[in-house]
Amino acid sequence: MANTIASVNAEHLWIDWDSYHQAIEALALLIHHSQWTFDQILCLARGGLRPGDVLSRIFDVPLAILSASSYVENAGTQRGELSIAPALTLARGDLVGRILLVDDLVDSGITLRKVQRYLEEKHPSVKEVRSAVIWRKQSCTVAPDYCLHTLAGDPWIHQPFEHYDSMTPEQLSMKTEAKIS
Repeated sequence: MANTIASVNAEHLWIDWDSYHQAIEALALLIHHSQWTFDQILCLARGGLRPGDVLSRIFDVPLAILSASSYVENAGTQRGELSIAPALTLARGDLVGRILLVDDLVDSGITLRKVQRYLEEKHPSVKEVRSAVIWRKQSCTVAPDYCLHTLAGDPWIHQPFEHYDSMTPEQLSMKTEAKIS
């Protein structure tokens, strides 16, 4: 079940840290209320790292990480060709059983489809995969199993950590020094 939200601006949805964390917690409850149990979480880096980490802690299951990216140009604001890392990272063991695939959002559905195909080809011990995202854009052709918000449109979602995409160490140093002075 997904809630539909409309952004204040049809082209932009601004999310602050509190709203971001509340959304991850609400997604956790949505998954919990489904009563589906899973063995591991596979989060897609980078957007799924924070939600995946929190869900891994709440559900007390191991976290695996797979890097997948199509937004790498113009400080991460322009979509290009999807790249999926040749291997995923786990602290121990292998990816097996029922897997919750976590990302922050789904806009076209291409990443979810290709990662599920990757799992079928490279990890035959995975028995079932369900996906969970915070936001689904209107034009998406894939329906995640768990989705907190289906957007009424295709806005750019400004997440609270994005300002780091264009920050340099020198700018961070100046910012920090200004606060200390």
